[in-house]
This record gives sequence, structure tokens and C-alpha cells, in this order.
Amino acid sequence: MIPDILNILPGESYSEGLLYEYQQSMDEGKDIEKFKNLFEEIARLEPGNIREGFADMLFELVQQTPQRTDYSFNEPSDLDGIRHLRNERKLPEYQYNQQNLKNRIAGAWYGRICGCLLGKPVELIHTDELVPFLKETGNYPMKRYILASDVTDEIAGKYEFQLKGKCYPDTISCAPADDDTNYTVMAQMLIEKCGRDFKSSDIAQLWIESQPRTAYCTAERTAYLNFTKGFAAPESAIYKNPYREWIGAQIRGDYYGYINPGQPEAAAEMAWKDASVSHIKNGIYGEMFVAAMIACAAVTDDLEEIIRGGLGQIPSTSRLYASVEGLLEKYHNGMKQEECFAWIHELYDEKFLHDWCHTISNALVVSASLIYGQGDYRKSICMAVETGFDTDCNGATVGSILGMRNGFNGIDNYWIEPVHGTLETNIAGCSRINLDEAIEKTLLHTTY
Repeated sequence: MIPDILNILPGESYSEGLLYEYQQSMDEGKDIEKFKNLFEEIARLEPGNIREGFADMLFELVQQTPQRTDYSFNEPSDLDGIRHLRNERKLPEYQYNQQNLKNRIAGAWYGRICGCLLGKPVELIHTDELVPFLKETGNYPMKRYILASDVTDEIAGKYEFQLKGKCYPDTISCAPADDDTNYTVMAQMLIEKCGRDFKSSDIAQLWIESQPRTAYCTAERTAYLNFTKGFAAPESAIYKNPYREWIGAQIRGDYYGYINPGQPEAAAEMAWKDASVSHIKNGIYGEMFVAAMIACAAVTDDLEEIIRGGLGQIPSTSRLYASVEGLLEKYHNGMKQEECFAWIHELYDEKFLHDWCHTISNALVVSASLIYGQGDYRKSICMAVETGFDTDCNGATVGSILGMRNGFNGIDNYWIEPVHGTLETNIAGCSRINLDEAIEKTLLHTTY
């Protein structure tokens, strides 16, 4: 007897992601282009056990396919390999001050939560609808939250994207649950339970204990299912995982930056342990990049140094490194803000989910928003959201970095007020978080 694949929940069948698997394998430099038609024909089959059986054979094919000889990137997933290929940056020595650190950590927590709230109502929208909607509601260039009062019946009826019934700041009593904030809370729980020397296996156990599998998406859902089949990191990130370089890990690394101010290497190592359960290569680097940037933001206001400090913890031979370096080069060569975001859209097709949800496309949005936002919290998070792609993820990440850089006092009360000091989560036994308490716990976990 074999299970009927049609009874498996959406997002849990490897055959659903075959076109993403093909593109992912191409991105990794596998010599697989000659099999493109095979991937496309199998993907076109009716969902069911036959398609899944063929998909299983494609997975084995992918595993056995060698790298192209002309592939120019070197992208290890092991920590020693990553560190061997770094181009580290020297940071100013961290000067400890309890009051200043608390202000920064509070800014990072609220910065992430409010940036997430800004992008949450329009997650999954494409810019061909987002920009007209923002213009029609007097919010382009974006400068404020999108409100429920913006979404009249007349306006909502003009757009294919469902604008009604979202979490708008004028309809909530606290910050709503979101995976972009759940993971920050879970990282705090991890450190409380296992200490700073936690292992990747501790993360796997925490995931299983804390949330049902339906709370996880793409690479995280695949890894969760792999845990239950007996796979541990790094195999849990590889087995039938076409989402292995998507953005999921990049949104999970903030807390490791919070508790390692001025220590990007320590932040990046924790992020590596976290990311390795579900991602490989640039999927891992994305989380290390963000955690290290946040650690750097505690000790320097220089936005380019913050970005380069993050880059200094990932391989200089990687696609992510080359992409962000390319963006910085274009910035220094005079590329304007509008041109830069148009360039990102030329590189990545937001209507192809692999591009929309990939680590690198979204890391470019984050980096551009930091550079062109010039340290202004409002301007930067709005830039990250109005350009599309993963709006709540990018608003949250930009907000977190600038919250650490600027501190709580650097975020206007307009953004903070709808949160009312409280965050909801989907985590078992932890439905609501008092943010003052979360900030105090963060201070207890911090080394300097």
C-alpha cells in the first residue's frame, strides 16, 4: 500500500515545486539545462502518485548532476568552508552602555514588528497593482501605513489582489502574529532553553514542539517534514527541498544580531546553526548576512559599513556577495533610487515565485532600501515595501536593522502606537508577548 499523494496538504508534495527545483539547480550551477523539457513535461502531469513517482526520479537526477565547468561561484554550506572564503571587515570596538543598548534593542524589536506590519497587508501583491493602489490612496511614494479606511468597496473592486480583510493598523489592538515575528520570539525561547551554545538539533526540536507544520512555509515546511522522517541538518535542508535558497532563513536571524552587539562573527555563527536546518548556500548566507548587519548596526551608523559588515561574514565567492557588491558599485557610480529598484525588477521576475521569494532578490531590496533611505526609518521601510517582492519580510528586516542603528527613540511614535506594546504569536503556550519583557530578556542574553 502507498499513500494517495492527493491527500497530502498543498505545499508538501515535491512534484509541486519541480519548476522551482529546475531553476534552483540552474542557479547552483548544476549541468541540468539539457533536462529542462523533462522537468516541464513532468510538472504538467496531473497531480497524483504517477507525477510524484517521476518527481522522485528527478530528485535523484538532481543529486547526481555535476556542476558546470564554467560556473564561477564557490558556495559551501559548512561553517568552516564559509569562514575560509570571507572578506571580514574591522568594526569599531563596542563601548558598552546599558541605557544605550536597551534603547537599541527596543528599537530593533519595534523596528522589525512595525516594518512587518507595514508590509503585511500587501504580502503577495505585485507592483502592477500595488503602485496604482498606493497612488490612488495618496500614499505613493509610500509614507504611512496602509489603512482599512483606504480600502473602500470601490477601490477594492478595481484590483485582483484581495485587499479586504487584512490586518490594518486601524483595525488591530496589538501586533498580529506573523512568521516574520514568530521566529524572533522562537529564537529568544531557544536561547532561554538551550543557551548560547545551542545546536541545530535544538532548533529542530523547538520547531516540532512549538508550532504545527501548517505554521511553516516552503523550505521550513519541507525541513519540518524531514525532521519527522528522521533527517537532521544538513540533510533536512536538502532532501526534496526545492526552496532551499528562498527567504525563509533570512527572516530568522535577527535575534542573533540583537544578542551579539558589535560581534558579527558570533551573530553569523548562530544564524548559520539556525539556517542549516532548512537551507543551503545562499539561503544560509542570507540569515548570516542579516544577523551580522544587525550586530554591526549596534556599533556604527555608517550604512555602507553595516552592509559590508554583513557581507564580511559570508563567502566573497557567492552570488549573494556579488549581487550586493554590484548594487553598491552602481550606487557609487550614480545610479538613482528609481533606477536601482527597476534594475532589481529586471534581474528578478516578481511574478515567478522562485524569484519573488528568493534570498538574493529580497536581500537586494533590503540593501537598496538601507542605502537610499539614508538612515531614515520611515523612508527606508516604505521603500522596502513599495518596491514589492516579499513586502512584510523586507519591511521587517530593514526596520530591525535601522531600529538597532537608530534606537527606539529614533522611531516616530506613529509607527509604534498601533502595536500597544504587545505581539501576538502562533507559538504553542505563547499566544501574546509583552514587548517590554521581551526586551529585558534580550538584554539578559546579550554579551559584549
